[in-house]
Amino acid sequence: MIKAITGTKDILPVDISKWHYLEKLLRETFQLFNYKEIRTPIFEETALFARGIGEETDIVSKEMYTFKDRSETSITLRPENTAGVVRSFIEQSLGAQQSLNKLYYIGPMFRQERPQAGRLRQFHQFGAEALGSTSPLLDAEMIQVAYHILKNLGLKNLVVKINSLGIPEVRENYKNVLRDYLKDKKDNLSEESRKRFETNILRIFDSKIEVDQTIMKNAPLLIDYLDEQSKNDFEVVKNYLAKVGIQFEVDPALVRGLDYYTKTTFEIVSGSVGAQSALCGGGRYDLLVEELGGKQTPGVGFAAGMERILLACENEKSLNLPQDSIDVYLIRVDSKTEQNLEPALSAGRLDLKLELEIISLSSKLRQEYISCDYDYLNRSIKAQMREANKFNAKYVVFIGGDEFNRGELNVKNLSNGEQQLINIEDFEKLKSIIKS
Repeated sequence: MIKAITGTKDILPVDISKWHYLEKLLRETFQLFNYKEIRTPIFEETALFARGIGEETDIVSKEMYTFKDRSETSITLRPENTAGVVRSFIEQSLGAQQSLNKLYYIGPMFRQERPQAGRLRQFHQFGAEALGSTSPLLDAEMIQVAYHILKNLGLKNLVVKINSLGIPEVRENYKNVLRDYLKDKKDNLSEESRKRFETNILRIFDSKIEVDQTIMKNAPLLIDYLDEQSKNDFEVVKNYLAKVGIQFEVDPALVRGLDYYTKTTFEIVSGSVGAQSALCGGGRYDLLVEELGGKQTPGVGFAAGMERILLACENEKSLNLPQDSIDVYLIRVDSKTEQNLEPALSAGRLDLKLELEIISLSSKLRQEYISCDYDYLNRSIKAQMREANKFNAKYVVFIGGDEFNRGELNVKNLSNGEQQLINIEDFEKLKSIIKS
């Protein structure tokens, strides 16, 4: 038997209502904040991610699904979507059409990493990008949008962490300070952190290895070396969050994993998903558009993992989903079903007129946006009723027998058991009963 690839997962009908609920909330929330949806391809030229994310990041160096197509072009399944959105912003000249572009996306991403709770090799993210303004008010708005979504999913165990990475010049000077601190401790770092010492020294703060954490506990902090503008912008972000009632903590070790961040960076974490606790994260990236070949354009954004968020919702039992149901189940009553004969005893339906009436009625109902279904397996009335209950049908309509011969339908309300006969030609009355 062929099975799903390791690190991928089917989203089955029993779970899809959770996804629909989340997606509906996302679209409603982004509409509230005036963000417009953008959909980019799920694969791009590999160079886009190497330049945009950073060649020395774990994503680019270890985790991307990269291959060559028939034209020998190196193609990569998108591991994140900020680079793709920025590529589209540049290529489609969105900045020339509008000074500030507030965009959002929802879709699958791909990373060849070890599967873990809430994170698969094909996983799903939603996110937002605002391109065109240096205002720290937008940084804070991004945090507010993400927080609004998570709170409206009923999640309570949330912590908002914020930091500032300053401008690139300050950050480069700080890296020298950090190297000086670590140079006589380098040999005691883990192998991974020793590599990061040479390639991306700030990422040592991300290490979960105890020896690294002990060494970094007394390391100098970037936040103490910020330029005045970065300090002022960070104060604006903090005041905004306080004003709208979002509690936060400043985490000087929060550096994020991508090279393109400047100034504000943030994460929202949860205690409901285990060790991998970050539900979403983001920050400002004022140099990325220029790095990818566009005009100098400031930007800020965030991304959130949908599987991890739904796992948190499941663990906190926070989702109050409406029950899946249909409006009507049409039950065929003919001589075969009345006798409870097995389907194998008949090669087809026994009553073509009855069958055509069911087809016609179901079509009329669906044209009126009344959801309905009926039996395709020649089952008994009892089995058809079980199916109606399985689908949480609000009504069943019995079609057939003596009532059908008299030109009548028997309509039953499954919530209270009430039944009534109506003329088979009186579709308006049937519609009013079902919609009442």
